Amino acid sequence: MSQTPGNDFPLRGAVDLSGLGRPSVPEPGAPGGAPAAGGYVVDVTEQTFQALVESSTQYPVLVLLWIPTDQACAQLGADLATLAAENDGRFQLARVDVEQHPAVAGAFQAQGVPTVVAVLAGQPVPLFQGGADLEQIRPVVEQVLAAAQQNGVTGRAPRAEGAELDGTPEPVAPPLPPHHQEAYDAIEAGDLHAAAEAYRAALRSDPRDDLASAGLAQVSLLERTQDVDLAAVRTAAADRPDDVDAQLAVADLDMVGGKVEDALDRLIDLIPTTAGDERERVRLRLVDYLAVLGPQDPRVAPARRRMTSALY
Repeated sequence: MSQTPGNDFPLRGAVDLSGLGRPSVPEPGAPGGAPAAGGYVVDVTEQTFQALVESSTQYPVLVLLWIPTDQACAQLGADLATLAAENDGRFQLARVDVEQHPAVAGAFQAQGVPTVVAVLAGQPVPLFQGGADLEQIRPVVEQVLAAAQQNGVTGRAPRAEGAELDGTPEPVAPPLPPHHQEAYDAIEAGDLHAAAEAYRAALRSDPRDDLASAGLAQVSLLERTQDVDLAAVRTAAADRPDDVDAQLAVADLDMVGGKVEDALDRLIDLIPTTAGDERERVRLRLVDYLAVLGPQDPRVAPARRRMTSALY
């Protein structure tokens, strides 16, 4: 920990850090969510990124790359905020919403969330990825502070005026229903098949479980795209524009890659060229996509209207 990497931060291309399948909690500062920014906790944007790097020459900065409404991220954010308060400015906690600020996330080359990186004297020091409890994090923070001392980074982070952060983490969401927790654990372990089975079990228990429906749609999307040959799928879609299988496959790739509008447009435009079972397959895939996005996504309502128009 006493040495820091020798490469300066470039703003590299953004990494796809989508949180498919993750249980959600309220926004930071709301009951059940992570703490709001304040005290020794700041939220970082593209506009403030350079200032963050420069401030690390005065005091250590711990960067949390997160999705604020993800349950695991919220818990980790609460624990890190607790440690920031306990240390009274010996380090600053800087949080980066990877969905809102992908360029900043790309600068750290993170491959998933949550990820924690220290910044000392303008240099990144990767710490860990994934969840960890408070007592696991504490010695890591101590190592960062020791490394900062050895590298002459001994200043104190400023405390935000009027902020009240007493070190007590905000409560996070209550435990998930058993099948949902089983699915989430399977996703974390990389077992998508088991996750899908858990969501199906949840739906057998309650067919109106919208979160299970969305979770199953998400996991199924990941399963379908897990081992595909990207070039072959795109070539097949270009060569066979009327082939429903080829178009469904490339639309899946667009969804996973963040090209949501392309995926929706492709399948809605495909509807008038199909009939019978093929049309129903396209409709069901679109329904799955809309479930993955969720009712609050601004793209859902217009896509639903266009789909209905194309169907009827």
